[in-house]
Amino acid sequence: MEIIEKAPAKINLGLDVLDKRADGYHELEMVMSSVDLADRLILEELAEDKIIIETNKAFLPVDKRNNVYQAASLIKKRFGITKGIKINITKNIPVAAGLGGGSTDCAAALRGMVRLWNLQVTMEELIEIGMEVGTDVPYCLYGTTAHIAGKGEVVTPLKPMPQCWVVLVKPRLSVSTGKIFQQVALDQLHHPDIAALSEAILAEDYPAMLTAMGNSLEAITIPKYPIVQQIKDRMLKYGADTALMTGSGPTVFALCQKYSRAQRVYNGLKGFCDEVYLVRTLK
Repeated sequence: MEIIEKAPAKINLGLDVLDKRADGYHELEMVMSSVDLADRLILEELAEDKIIIETNKAFLPVDKRNNVYQAASLIKKRFGITKGIKINITKNIPVAAGLGGGSTDCAAALRGMVRLWNLQVTMEELIEIGMEVGTDVPYCLYGTTAHIAGKGEVVTPLKPMPQCWVVLVKPRLSVSTGKIFQQVALDQLHHPDIAALSEAILAEDYPAMLTAMGNSLEAITIPKYPIVQQIKDRMLKYGADTALMTGSGPTVFALCQKYSRAQRVYNGLKGFCDEVYLVRTLK
């Protein structure tokens, strides 16, 4: 039996860093949504007790360093499963891009294993398991527009964000989230109004949502990687409603209510960066 799971990319409509926690993580408040750029996972049970990860990207590890391998190992241990599993990952989401690719693959693997082995597990238990792999996994288990708090484990679904077109642009560089957070100086960050952003989404007020959007980490990533600001400026020049970095970067996304505007932004950035995507928000 094969189980197929879709693993959509996430974008941060809002990201605020509030404080440094005693456990070394930062206290965050965020609003995330998912877009129609997705990896695809195929899960298959094996008779032999082993974990096999396959992927279409040669540079990705397929051992214990892989988030999906870690998820499979945790599930097998927690539920005493002696059967093996093979998971094939078709990667479409750019890696180390701020789009949650590894986390959404992990979440899809967890959902898939629950279905494959008919596990009786609550969302709270899945979140607990997911947090052992990555702090974006809890959101990715939901995959709908949501308010996120704590270090990522407190997820409150909102309404779907107002439907629009999304242009994603990833420059040819990778950003280490850990290294960006090491440089956080709370008094030097812009702190977006996450409460106002959540309210705008609940009210289905697109202009108010645009006004409230923001990402604290831009203040750290952009000085190190000026191309992020260059991409934002080009997006706005070509008519985007707004442009914002997602996560710790380097990917920047533009929102456009009109398809013609989105197409213009897409065309305008296509020659500037190799990885440019025009997708829809998910309902």
